[in-house]
Amino acid sequence: MDGNGSLKLDANKEKSWNVLLDPDVLERCIMGCKKLELVDENTYHADLSVGIAAVKGQYTSIIKITNVEKPERYTLIVKGEGGPGNVEATANIELTEQDEQTTVLSYSYEAEVGGKVAMVGQRMLGGVAKLIIKDFFKKFAKELDKSEAHR
Repeated sequence: MDGNGSLKLDANKEKSWNVLLDPDVLERCIMGCKKLELVDENTYHADLSVGIAAVKGQYTSIIKITNVEKPERYTLIVKGEGGPGNVEATANIELTEQDEQTTVLSYSYEAEVGGKVAMVGQRMLGGVAKLIIKDFFKKFAKELDKSEAHR
């Protein structure tokens, strides 16, 4: 399954970049993240508890940030395993400055699932993936707003 989207952020590109790569922010924005721990440069171990439809369950994941071109773009790779199955996803994230205080965040992703989760069907999984991604960016926008308010 794959998808893409974009959203406007009420912050400049540098600020958006810094908040987007802040591990504490990532932990708060990733749905069901119980723990996000740095294990190597730009590599994290995450314990996730997802409670949506067929993907409901506990997952142990590795999240890696690669192809970093600060403050323009990077690739996020997620590999997770749990009782419901496994997932491998790659997301490309790009920031474009619209003006001094507005940045456009664009993303595209591809994901593959296996195990029991894969038996559910691509249509349902596509809907769940979109829900998880939209939830992440909604939370991220709030975190960015909070950080702007503290300035």
